[in-house]
Amino acid sequence: MSITGSCHCGSVTWKFDEVPESATACNCTVCRRYGVLWGYDWDGEKIHISGETKAYIRGDKELGFYFCPNCGCVAYWRALQANDQGRWRIAVNLRLVDDPELIQHLPIDHFEGLVTFTDLPRDGKCIRDLWF
Repeated sequence: MSITGSCHCGSVTWKFDEVPESATACNCTVCRRYGVLWGYDWDGEKIHISGETKAYIRGDKELGFYFCPNCGCVAYWRALQANDQGRWRIAVNLRLVDDPELIQHLPIDHFEGLVTFTDLPRDGKCIRDLWF
């Protein structure tokens, strides 16, 4: 099963070739302002993006946050450098999913991206706790 998402005006779309195992909430200076939930994979592998975007490049020049130039929705982030295997890390904004019922059961993982850059223990909440 795959999931799809789009910005509000429909100009930017993404497809995730499977349902991710979880959603990640990050408290870094960017993610907490956007209020996003991320689903991760590798660019061009299970995640496919279409549509014109603009990017905000974070100060450390490691990530680009891509948004629709028409409606402003943040659609995904992408690493600005490939890893040692030549793969590009990417995460789509799961809050843009077209059918929320397909992901409402996903547990939310918390990433402490402000100071320690560490994964935190799960607190038992899932996406449905935020949306429904």
